[in-house]
Amino acid sequence: EDKRKVVYYVTDLNQQGQYITLFKEQGMNAVILNHNIDTSFISQLEMRNENYRFMRIDADLTDSLKEESEEDLTEITTTLSEVFKNALNNEKLVVKVEKLKNDSIASVITLSEEGRRMQDMMKMYAMQGMGGMDMNMFAADQTLTLNANNALVQYILEHKDSEHTSMFAEQLYDLALLSNQPLSTEAMAKFVKRSNDIMLLLTK
Repeated sequence: EDKRKVVYYVTDLNQQGQYITLFKEQGMNAVILNHNIDTSFISQLEMRNENYRFMRIDADLTDSLKEESEEDLTEITTTLSEVFKNALNNEKLVVKVEKLKNDSIASVITLSEEGRRMQDMMKMYAMQGMGGMDMNMFAADQTLTLNANNALVQYILEHKDSEHTSMFAEQLYDLALLSNQPLSTEAMAKFVKRSNDIMLLLTK
């Protein structure tokens, strides 16, 4: 197990706002590294100092954000994982269920620090005309965490076979993704249409 102290960092104050809020609520700090050169800089720091390792604020849901609970969430995880994989038509999606201290947060996306650094490196190579690697290969490194304390997640669990559940699952995934990275043009169009459809449900 890695015994080095973790230093969390932020690269975009707006894009990572949801994660920053979660950290602030627990009195946790993160350093701001919002320049392109910083990714190389932290790798150099880690090589020179064996006591620290850097993780972006959205690379991991640290234990201090989770509620202490003895409850076994295995069955709930299996059920919700199936619902979300089917709704998103993505068998490779990694779904975790945690009890977060903040019950207003329904869903959070994390991407491992290793996966992100590899992704950044590939983007840099692509900009230099040395592309050729499939960026989607890092999607497998992505984890969707659902908050068992959130009312919407509880609704999906209790109504897993309902007609609108699939739509709600897609929306929770997109909302989590939006707090992590910009949606593609196609995904954004679907998100906007789905948001309108969900509002229409309230009028019936």
